[in-house]
Amino acid sequence: MTKLRWGILGCAGIAIRACIPGIKQSETGVVSAIASRNLEKSQEVAARLDIPKAYGSYEELIADPDIDAIYIPLPNHLHKEWTIRAAQAGKHVLCEKPAALTATEVGEMVTVSEEAGVLFAEAFMYRHHPRYERVKEIMQSGEIGDIRGIHGTFTFSNPDDSKNVRYVREWGGGSVYDVGCYPLSAARFLLEREPEAVTTHAFFSPEHDNVDMMMSGLVEFSGNVALTFDCGMWASFRNTLEILGSKGRIVIPSAFVTPTEESGHFQVFVGNEQREEKVPFLNQYALQVDDMAYAAWGEKAQRFPAKDAILNLKVIDACLKSATERARVQL
Repeated sequence: MTKLRWGILGCAGIAIRACIPGIKQSETGVVSAIASRNLEKSQEVAARLDIPKAYGSYEELIADPDIDAIYIPLPNHLHKEWTIRAAQAGKHVLCEKPAALTATEVGEMVTVSEEAGVLFAEAFMYRHHPRYERVKEIMQSGEIGDIRGIHGTFTFSNPDDSKNVRYVREWGGGSVYDVGCYPLSAARFLLEREPEAVTTHAFFSPEHDNVDMMMSGLVEFSGNVALTFDCGMWASFRNTLEILGSKGRIVIPSAFVTPTEESGHFQVFVGNEQREEKVPFLNQYALQVDDMAYAAWGEKAQRFPAKDAILNLKVIDACLKSATERARVQL
């Protein structure tokens, strides 16, 4: 079977821990090369993970004619530059979320990708799992009644890691970029429409370069529906989503990361009855790269077009503006 040949731009933890194993478990992909600005580091990772080629610069990997697609797990402020370079070299690009620092930046990335005739995708792995199609099916069936609201959380606590790139403001640090983007994306995906306004409040920590270490928000959608969310990097771990209806609710205890087979399941409550919806234990990262491969080969349409990343960054832009100005921001 033909394989999409992937190059990994950087040795970030998310690449080593999740994306590279995902590519290896996929139906369509193979990891052909990895690059670092430190050749010894890329060689060590390549040897450990059985990757054929290691490069000491990103430029060398992008120039490799045997690479079809690039995965970019670099710090957020580097996403735009290296996406554009990879696209101009004729490579498809899967870029870690958030796709860039602003919607304007993502728009430039998408334009270059389209002009180069390559695919671009933002790496929201969770939405490739079929359980979200099942959630949508239940919502649209009317079983839980009219949708009244969605509540999403994604928090973790890591304030003592002072050298973490998440705590560098100019590099796109902060909780809404890092984890708040998940509930924002999920609400847009499940409701199948874009928000009208946002109001947020954030804790900007002087100890952490004044990035938002915690943010809470209200995101207004048409039809009298809203998302309430909170995200944080200095709070107890949570990773949940609840869809509230007039007759019932759907509760997803592990909404975005599913480390075990059971953690992917979710509950449906209607009246006094409750049931568990069991879903298969699938590698979300593998499903994500398969989606890009089949689209690259023209066998299936890309499930989440590149322009979706622009729309998600518009919401993040508004969240940061609202938190900074302490005001409601219309989109």
